[in-house]
Amino acid sequence: MAQKQWYVSKTLYCEHVHHEVALETQVVLPSEHLPEQPPRVLAHRCSDAMNCNGINKPGCAWCGTNPNYRPL
Repeated sequence: MAQKQWYVSKTLYCEHVHHEVALETQVVLPSEHLPEQPPRVLAHRCSDAMNCNGINKPGCAWCGTNPNYRPL
C-alpha cells in the first residue's frame, strides 16, 4: 500500500516572520507491488504558515498568500 509522508525540503531564514522555517514536501511513496515507480509530490507547505498568514502583507507561495514569490 502506498504511504504519504512529509519531508523537509529545505530550512532557511524567512524575512517575512524573521526566524528559521522549514519548507516541507508531501510525497506518496510507491507500494511494495510497484517499487520501481518514483515518489510523487502532492503538496508543499511551510512550517510557520499559520503565523505568516496572520500578517497583513503577502508572504510566499509556500504559505499560500503570494504565488509570485518562491523562496526555493
